[in-house]
Amino acid sequence: MLTAIDIIKRPLITEKSTWEGTDRNRYSFVVHPSADKEQIKAAIAELYNVRVEKVRTQVRKGKSFRTRYGESNTGKWKKALVTLHPEDKIDLF
Repeated sequence: MLTAIDIIKRPLITEKSTWEGTDRNRYSFVVHPSADKEQIKAAIAELYNVRVEKVRTQVRKGKSFRTRYGESNTGKWKKALVTLHPEDKIDLF
């Protein structure tokens, strides 16, 4: 059984995600690959004490790169876009 700390690995801080957080009340997180939407919703509500309206997930493909020993790639990872209730807000900074 995954706990809330195991499900939410870290917030995803990019220029686009900070704009969506301030303008659309939508936040991005890197999550455990086997976590489903209901687990992510419960984990965000538990960790940040907010009301979650919608969760969207993406499995992102790892990027390939070349080394002197041949080609390799970074691992795939799962991203969750969480939309909050209009009255709630998460302060990541």
